[in-house]
Amino acid sequence: MFRSAAGRAAGPTTKAAGDAAEDRALAHLLEAGLRLVARNYRTPGRGGGEIDLVMRDGATLVFIEVRRRGRRDFGGAAASVGALKQRRIVFAARHFLLRFAAPPPCRFDVVALEEGRVQWLRAAFDAG
Repeated sequence: MFRSAAGRAAGPTTKAAGDAAEDRALAHLLEAGLRLVARNYRTPGRGGGEIDLVMRDGATLVFIEVRRRGRRDFGGAAASVGALKQRRIVFAARHFLLRFAAPPPCRFDVVALEEGRVQWLRAAFDAG
């Protein structure tokens, strides 16, 4: 437990909570048969994007955004992946795909964790 400046006990940091959500999402996806390719892939430089998990689902390369919310206010975890976030993920995915001579089929998924549940949204959005 952490102590706030006022000396009160504080919960885990946002980063620690996000890392725990990614761990839980990864375990869920591995159990479903996906294989991990990369974690926390970032494009170089400023203004780029980040992909939480890059995994293989058979021949398909899957770019996965993990979102955690304690409550469903404002649409919940899945709804928090708006147009700007999607564009940044697509940008990072295109950068990741530069390493392939012939890019494999790809998909963009979201794993939403809220109120103790894991919701896996396959093909949550596309690159268009």
